[in-house]
Amino acid sequence: MLRRNSLRDVYALFALFGLAQMPLYCSYFMVAPCTRTLGDVLRNNSSRVFRRCWRKLWHPVKLYTGSVTLSPDSEFRNSEMSTQSGKPFHTPVMVKEVLKFLDIKPGQVVLDLTFGAGGHSKAILQSVPSVTVVAADRDPTAFQIAQRLAEEYTGQVKPVLGRFSELNNLLPALGLGPGGVDAALLDAGCSSMQMDSAERGFSLSKDGPLDMRMDGDRYPDMPCAADVVNALDQQALASVLAVYGEERHTRKIAAAIAQARSIYPIGRTLQLASIVAGAFPVSALYARRDRLQRPSHVATKTFQALRIFVNDELKELHAGLRVAQTLLRPKGRLCVLTFHSLEDRLTKRFLRGEDLAAPPRRSLRQRAKARLELEGEEHEEEEENEEEEKGRESKYWVSLKKVIKPSEEEVKENPRARSAKLRTAVRR
Repeated sequence: MLRRNSLRDVYALFALFGLAQMPLYCSYFMVAPCTRTLGDVLRNNSSRVFRRCWRKLWHPVKLYTGSVTLSPDSEFRNSEMSTQSGKPFHTPVMVKEVLKFLDIKPGQVVLDLTFGAGGHSKAILQSVPSVTVVAADRDPTAFQIAQRLAEEYTGQVKPVLGRFSELNNLLPALGLGPGGVDAALLDAGCSSMQMDSAERGFSLSKDGPLDMRMDGDRYPDMPCAADVVNALDQQALASVLAVYGEERHTRKIAAAIAQARSIYPIGRTLQLASIVAGAFPVSALYARRDRLQRPSHVATKTFQALRIFVNDELKELHAGLRVAQTLLRPKGRLCVLTFHSLEDRLTKRFLRGEDLAAPPRRSLRQRAKARLELEGEEHEEEEENEEEEKGRESKYWVSLKKVIKPSEEEVKENPRARSAKLRTAVRR
C-alpha cells in the first residue's frame, strides 16, 4: 500500500513510467519550468501533489517517451535497422495515386522537389524504365541519401541540394530550363526522417535540442526554434501561433512561454512541450483528437507553427510551385501532397490562378451569410459576381480531379498519412 506522504513512493511511480530522469525544469504534472525540484514541491503540499501525480501516471496515454542521442549518421543506421526488422524506415504517402496521375513514360524527366528519404523517387525508378529523376531537397541528410541512390541508378538520378527558392539558380547547371521537365512532384511539410530524429528537434515526444531547421547546419546564422521562443515578444509569439498553427489559445500559450523563459531559457523540445502543457488543466492535455480519434497533445499546433515560421515553409512552397510552373512542359503533370490546411489552401489557390497576395475568396458559408444581409440589387450583383468567379480559370493549369485523400487501408498501415491531401494538375 502506498503512503501518500512518502516522497519515495512518488519517485517509485515516476521510475515505473520512465519519468524518473526528467530534467529539473519539468515539474511533476508538466507545468512551466521552475527553479524548485520535485522534492521541494512535494514538501510544500504533498497530499494534493500525490493525487495529481497519481491521476497523471495512470492516464491511458503517457505524455512523453524516452529517446536516445542520435549521431549525424543516425538516419542511415535507422534505415538499416528497419530493413533488418522487416519494417520500412520510411513509407511514402499515396504512391499508387501519384504514379497513376503523373503517368510517366520511359525516357521522361521527373522533378522530385522534396526528395526526403526517396520513397516516391524509388517507386518511380522501379516502375518506369530509363526515367531520369532530379532529386532536390534542402536537407543535407536527404541529399546524402539521394547521392547513394544515384550510385545505385547510374545516370538516372541527379541530386540537388537547395531550397525551392534556390532551384532557379541550381537547375540550369543540370541542363534544365523552361519546359525541360515532363512531370513534377512536391511533397510538402516535414518528412518522417526529420520527425523521427530527436536531435533535429521537430518532435514533441522525443527530447532533443529545440532546432527545427530543415537546412541543418547549412546556414549557421539562421535562427532556430529556440531563438524564436526566447527572442520574440509575447504578442509576436501569439501571432505566430495563430497564423501558422491555427491555434485558438495563443495568448494563454504565449504568456506561459514568456513567463517560463524569464526564469530559464527554453532550449529543449520536452521543455517547450511541458511549458505549453502547463498552460492547460491536466484534463485538457490529451482532450484534442486527431483524424483517427487518437489523443493529440496540446503542444502539437505550437510545434507546427514554430516549424513553419523557422523554415518559412509557406513562402518556400509558393516558390516551389512557381519552379514547377516554369519547368514543366505543356501537358506536363504536377502532383502536390499537403498535410495541413495552410499548405492545401495555398496550393489550391495557386492552381486556380488566384493572386496569393490578395485576400482569399469567401467560403460557401460566408457567401450564404452575405446573401442574407444583401437586399434587392445588391443581391443580384453578388450572384453575377459569383458566376464570373466560377467561369474564371487559371491560364497555367488544368486541374485533373478534386482533392484526393488516402484510403482507409493506407491510413491503418501508415497513420501519418491520415491528414494527407493530393492535388493534381496539368500544365497548359
